Amino acid sequence: MSRTLARDRLGVPSVVFFVVAAAAPLTVVAGGATTGYAITGVTGMPVAYLLVAVILTLFAVGYVAMSRHILNAGAFYTYVGHGLGRPAGVGGAMVALVAYNAMQVGLYGGFGAVTADLVNPRLGWDVAWWAYALAAWAIVGVLGVLRVDLNGRVLAAMLSAEIVITVVFDLVMLDHPTGGQVSWVTLSPSHLLTAGIGAALVTAVTGFVGFEATVVFAEETRDPRRTVARATYAALAVTGLLYAASAWAMSVATGPDRIVTAARTDGTQLIFNLVRPHLGQTLVTVGQVLFVTSLFAALLAFHNTVARYGFALGREAVLPVWLGRASRRTGAPATASTAQTALALVVLGFYAAAGADPITHLFFWVTVTGGLGVLILMTATSAAVVGYFARDPHDETLTRRLVAPATATVLLAGILWATVAGFDTLLGVTPDSPLRWLIPAGYVLTAGLGIAWAYRLRRARPQVYAAIGLGANSAIPAGTYRSSAPPAHGRRSTPA
Repeated sequence: MSRTLARDRLGVPSVVFFVVAAAAPLTVVAGGATTGYAITGVTGMPVAYLLVAVILTLFAVGYVAMSRHILNAGAFYTYVGHGLGRPAGVGGAMVALVAYNAMQVGLYGGFGAVTADLVNPRLGWDVAWWAYALAAWAIVGVLGVLRVDLNGRVLAAMLSAEIVITVVFDLVMLDHPTGGQVSWVTLSPSHLLTAGIGAALVTAVTGFVGFEATVVFAEETRDPRRTVARATYAALAVTGLLYAASAWAMSVATGPDRIVTAARTDGTQLIFNLVRPHLGQTLVTVGQVLFVTSLFAALLAFHNTVARYGFALGREAVLPVWLGRASRRTGAPATASTAQTALALVVLGFYAAAGADPITHLFFWVTVTGGLGVLILMTATSAAVVGYFARDPHDETLTRRLVAPATATVLLAGILWATVAGFDTLLGVTPDSPLRWLIPAGYVLTAGLGIAWAYRLRRARPQVYAAIGLGANSAIPAGTYRSSAPPAHGRRSTPA
């Protein structure tokens, strides 16, 4: 077993496929956009997606600038550690593990239920959702320990088809507008001043979760300094434009005054129902199949992200060191990948045994919980960028080291506040439901436990504490806990 990931395996396209697949464009278009219309009642979802894309681009300016100086598969964990101190970094690491595991495991509920609804009626089967979920689980588990570039090729094929069918559907809807005239009403910036826009922005943010994982794969890229930046901006451009265009196209096909009602009536089938009269059932079925593969692609992408977080924390001995072992043959984080696969199996078994609703209780609640955690991490990371460059500007421009990340911090904090304040609406529960506060409070507790663990490391194992955030620059061997490897890319930087 190795303690470093495979180098020079990924270029810009491969990283883009990983992160855009995690965002699951067709899933967001068919499920996220329609849910946004239905839950918020706001007709300005297209402009909400555009605004969120702009905010996340501001976030990416500082995020990418930091990636040029710090190389670590721990991403958010590492950046928070370098910018806000090691204890905050370990607290962020625990939040990241919970959030990304929630995103990954929650997707099994959606995959199982959607696949069962698609396959069972057509083949006359009566197979439970969890059986389909287990089939996906087995494939993801195998792919997770293979070469990362093989995973990238699998995602590339799925994502390309997914984007093509989404664009085709958009063009068909725009070619058949209600009343014979294309309406631009839902793209009007005036929607940003309407009541409920906060909930719309929160809904839109969840559609972008995954784009930030470009840095997670930095150690495995051919040119980290350039690849991460290009992949991050490309991912934001693709997803932002696709989401906004698709949400707008649906409003054109239904009419702006009817989009909310149509979304509440048809749900995730809205986009398929709108194009069926013009394309026929065959292409609609293709789209529904790609909806399933979209969920699978997201499963695989998030699995790879979680495995690399576990690997980074194991390599630095913040978590058990066996998590920080990579396969010498494939260069994949084999033990962390296997651990995530085992955790997913336990959760799937629990939900199947409990007879829980896979869509509401697993897919919806658990992925929304994960999205909240990622939003917390993005806000903290943006603040960490400001703190990091305040100590050493690294020749970065004022915009990159202060203006963009500080602005992003304020805007993301506003969206985070709106998310927590309206969490009952996002979960679809009553305002007095304990889940409204238990889930946000759970993240506070998780971060607190991580911070407490960091302080314990500082007292009991100071060498481990000193190596937190060094990543490939530390390569801590099990039992010695010392920094040994020189910087592999860029300059070495030590967290506070």
